[in-house]
Amino acid sequence: MTPRRVRDIEYQLLPGSQRKTTDIVIERNGQVVVRPPAGLSPEQVDALVDSRRMWIYRNLAEWKDLNAAAVAREWVNGETFLYLGKAYRLSLVSGQDGNLKLKESRFCLSRELIEQGGTQAAREAFEAFYTNKGQQRFTNRVAHYAPKVGVKVRQIRVKDMGYRWASCGSTDTLNFHWKCMMAPPRIIDYIVVHELCHFHHRNHSDAFWNEVDKILPDWRERKDWLRARGSGLEI
Repeated sequence: MTPRRVRDIEYQLLPGSQRKTTDIVIERNGQVVVRPPAGLSPEQVDALVDSRRMWIYRNLAEWKDLNAAAVAREWVNGETFLYLGKAYRLSLVSGQDGNLKLKESRFCLSRELIEQGGTQAAREAFEAFYTNKGQQRFTNRVAHYAPKVGVKVRQIRVKDMGYRWASCGSTDTLNFHWKCMMAPPRIIDYIVVHELCHFHHRNHSDAFWNEVDKILPDWRERKDWLRARGSGLEI
């Protein structure tokens, strides 16, 4: 990505693609990312960004409002952590076989782990839990929805995606952020269908959303949930 600036708008310019329109996205970290069609010069992209500046201002303002209440969790007994949209309280336990287990409606975290490795070790335990559970769920949900969308997926990976929820690779590979596993199942399904439909349209054009609508007629509601509450899917 190439950093650029138009007036007071800083954005990251992605390489041109075979798309016909320019895609402007506000990422989860508030970064403005622009992917233009191949052949547009940086100066032409600057002009387009400038023409969309009021849209960008509005969406950046909305992003700031939504992230003002971002959750900062503590690693103490009674703190809550999300899994599939439900909040589970944390219990620090001694002598547990394994770093982290979900049992009896609680996340049981090894007290020895956090005493020896600190919060970083605790975070890694949760990340491993979400990644493992995510691999199972995304494999299942992709198998369910891929035939409905009319596509085939070669590989599914669950990993840290930075400030993106998911991505559709050029080699029929789908990547999902492990943090998605904190969202309710219906939101996870929306993320899955969203990426599957990108096999047909590598953009967010009307044609793309029409594909999504065929599978999930209430996709707008699910999309709005993710936009409004996504900042709370953190550990």
